Amino acid sequence: MQQVIDMILDSGARGIDLSLYLIMPIMVTMMAIMKVLEEKNVLNKVAVVFSPLLLIFGLPGLGVFALIQILFISFAAPVATLKVMEMRPSISDARIAATLAAILVMAQANATFPLAAVGLNLPINILTSIPAGLLASFIAFKMCVKLDLHHPAKEDPSESEEEEDTGKQKKKFIPLLFKGGEEGLQITLKSIPPLILAILMVNIFEMAGIIDILETIMAPLLTLIGIPSIAVLPIVTKFIAGGTAMMAIILDIMEEGLMTVSELNRMAGFTMNPLDPVGLAVLMATGPRVAKVARPAIIAAVIGIVFRGFLHILIF
Repeated sequence: MQQVIDMILDSGARGIDLSLYLIMPIMVTMMAIMKVLEEKNVLNKVAVVFSPLLLIFGLPGLGVFALIQILFISFAAPVATLKVMEMRPSISDARIAATLAAILVMAQANATFPLAAVGLNLPINILTSIPAGLLASFIAFKMCVKLDLHHPAKEDPSESEEEEDTGKQKKKFIPLLFKGGEEGLQITLKSIPPLILAILMVNIFEMAGIIDILETIMAPLLTLIGIPSIAVLPIVTKFIAGGTAMMAIILDIMEEGLMTVSELNRMAGFTMNPLDPVGLAVLMATGPRVAKVARPAIIAAVIGIVFRGFLHILIF
């Protein structure tokens, strides 16, 4: 019984540490910035510029912010953009699904940038993320159209969003920062319970020996595509506890010389993304509209990740 209690307390401590010292600073800062940009009409202008290109793949103009945030800031940063999309009736559920799918495929900066120090090819990871993310967004959008989650009558990215803002009373800079920061804090608090439960699951699986069984099963398959069996532990950890936990394990493996740079970059195509319990918990905490389209977005993201993974195998 004491072992179970210790496991719960350890999971809680790690979950709160991740939320308060990694996710919260990013979320408070990004939501504050996005709030100011939204009020000053910068988001609308950027959306109008990028809409013609991104709409082909089902993404709204604001989607460009989400893609930049995942690639260059953190897996949690796109929540700020998703929150803005969620609050705009002019952006349909289908386009939110497309944005979420693209985010789930792309390389998360909080893992790729630290791993660049041990040989991860950062430019290639970013370049392969873009076509794979756009493929996933296109598939997610088409799936949502079939599920009747797209409402063209409500959507006009070049006009309706501007009209929505014209009636707003302009607010001062500092109050806008505070308001955005408060919204970021609320999103962080919502993400804490699922984070703790996800980490608890990993601890339970480790204690039950399930991870050892998965290592035995997955090792032959990974060897076929040029990924060593030592990579099983970080891969299993990633798909249970998230990219940050995986990153820590990979750093140890690389420092011990148990994996080559080429093997790391092959593995990155399949694992450097926020499609895991931790990433999903944070992204889906954005709001009900994002949670509503999670299923088609995840299905599309899996296809995009497989495509990106094969690109890495071909390149490396």
